[in-house]
Amino acid sequence: MQLVVGRIGRAHGIKGEVTVEVRTDEPEVRLGPGAVLATDPATAGPLTIESGKVHSGRLLLRFEGVRDRNGAEALRNVLLIAEVDPAELPEDPEEFYDHQLVDLDVVTVDGTEVGRILEISHLPGQDLLIVERPDGTEVMIPFVSEIVPEIDLENQRAVIDPPPGLLNEAEAEIASTRDTEGGTRDSDGADGTA
Repeated sequence: MQLVVGRIGRAHGIKGEVTVEVRTDEPEVRLGPGAVLATDPATAGPLTIESGKVHSGRLLLRFEGVRDRNGAEALRNVLLIAEVDPAELPEDPEEFYDHQLVDLDVVTVDGTEVGRILEISHLPGQDLLIVERPDGTEVMIPFVSEIVPEIDLENQRAVIDPPPGLLNEAEAEIASTRDTEGGTRDSDGADGTA
């Protein structure tokens, strides 16, 4: 099975290094020196990682055969794909591969059917479960333990505890309102307090 483990970003410096947007919870395993990765588009690879380091919080990789900035820039936006045994599980029992989550049924903690997971969207801040509802619409559910307290692979379901408004906008709670206690404004915009 093939898993996307990263996306190549900008060139870094003049010696062929690139920044990488990591899309795996195990970068030390998937993106270590010597790893051979397929690519999308396939014409860019396969790529063999020569070296890697973290610089200012970003992963920098150098690939065999890429020695200058032009070569590095040519790889921009290429997806890095690792070959993974489908039976392999992440080391942490609280982590899951995308293929384990896609097609799981989604239900609320009280058993109400929500839909089925279509895909996982990996954003910089957090991952989102894209869920297709029975009526064909989609809802995005933040994949955080407070909202998705249980993934039951044996029964092929994800249990969610959605905050008000996540599944039904009519239930949304207003978090804050504009505070108007600081005085009123006259029609000319001056503060009406003395």
